[in-house]
Amino acid sequence: MSKSIIIADSSTIGKIGLRAVINSLPGYEIVEEVESSHELLSILKSYSPDLIIIDFLSDEFDIDVVLKIKRDSMRINVLAVTPMQSSQTFVHAMKAGVDSYIKKSCDIEELTEAIKLTSIGTSYFCGKILEEIRKASIEVEDLNNVAELPCEAIELSKREKEVLYLIAEGNTNTEIAEILFLSSHTVSTHRKNIMIKLGVKNTAGIVMYAVKSGLVSPNKFLFQAS
Repeated sequence: MSKSIIIADSSTIGKIGLRAVINSLPGYEIVEEVESSHELLSILKSYSPDLIIIDFLSDEFDIDVVLKIKRDSMRINVLAVTPMQSSQTFVHAMKAGVDSYIKKSCDIEELTEAIKLTSIGTSYFCGKILEEIRKASIEVEDLNNVAELPCEAIELSKREKEVLYLIAEGNTNTEIAEILFLSSHTVSTHRKNIMIKLGVKNTAGIVMYAVKSGLVSPNKFLFQAS
């Protein structure tokens, strides 16, 4: 079954570029193209796509539309594709619920990978964007414990994101294992892999990165249905 995609961008050139890339990918289908936040929210009354690709910085859009989408359906994955912006813009976007974020200047291979991974619930971030977030969110003395990142993807699997969420909430390995029905050894392995991917040295670094950067924010739990 094809993965359904909505393109949300008021830029004609932006839509043409995304359309060309998506149409070249087998197993992916563009179900709608919208040019405003209002139009996007209206369309979502009829569609529940696997993925929304959005430039929330383009005309007629804002980041609040992502917040509204996530409040209604955490199942919908959101990939932001915008020009390079300030680190605070990235942090705000992630707090609103953006799942993946790349720059419009990234190459086709990166965009393709972002589409494929985000559509199945795996986060994909341009390394340069994460570097900017770290600069804004972590004190100067803490930067020595964070590896410099090239402009390449930071990928967290669905399970790794679940573990990251639970670590950020203060759960121990044993508690996480019980919640996710895993062994403590498996949770420990996930924790180590997360530290390697995020470039942090310890559990405190995971929590600091997850919460202070906005990659995983306490605000995100407010979006889940009760």
